[in-house]
Amino acid sequence: MRLLAAFVFACTGGVAAAQEVASAPGAVLRALDKVAGETTDIDIATGASATFGRLTIALSDCRYPVDDPAANAYAHMTISDDQSAAILFDGWMVASSPALSALDDPRYDVWVLRCKSE
Repeated sequence: MRLLAAFVFACTGGVAAAQEVASAPGAVLRALDKVAGETTDIDIATGASATFGRLTIALSDCRYPVDDPAANAYAHMTISDDQSAAILFDGWMVASSPALSALDDPRYDVWVLRCKSE
């Protein structure tokens, strides 16, 4: 929970105490296949999984500031490699700072675009 508070604090410029956050029913992610040069937007519900290439992406939560739903979304995801059964990423990704906590894979990139409002 402290890590989450640090993310919110960093993404809101230090006004985390003043911002109320809400959980969304899902998220919109963008995935890039670096070899093919193709991007795909993935619409995923909280608690669900999606497949992109050899990756399985599971979304645990997507949160956003109540006062500005379009800004600073952050999502907790677990991304695993179907071929090796290895977990490649397990943590929070922040839409406004995707490099802060990123998937490390030579072929694929995945990042959060926004939380779904409905």
